[in-house]
Amino acid sequence: MNAVHEFVPPAVNVEEKLFQNRYRVDAGRPHIKVNNPALCLTCALKPCTVCCPAGCWRAEEGGGIDLVVDGCLECGTCRLVCDAGNVDWNYPRGGFGVLFKFG
Repeated sequence: MNAVHEFVPPAVNVEEKLFQNRYRVDAGRPHIKVNNPALCLTCALKPCTVCCPAGCWRAEEGGGIDLVVDGCLECGTCRLVCDAGNVDWNYPRGGFGVLFKFG
């Protein structure tokens, strides 16, 4: 009879993996914007702050949102999870944005 082994997932440090990517900043021309920051104050769940794999969205103490697009993986998750449609999301201009190291 075979022994039962528990699966132990490998320890992964997301920040370490994200650090391997490079990001070319398009200064003064962010590719993601919040259309109406006041609307974020009324959003109870703030799914953008939980779902962003790069951690670009953070909830502020006053209920607002802090968005830093540097390091964005350009997945578009933020625009999909915002029920209010309050995210203006576009791909960065050519030559800017995320530069994946391994493909």
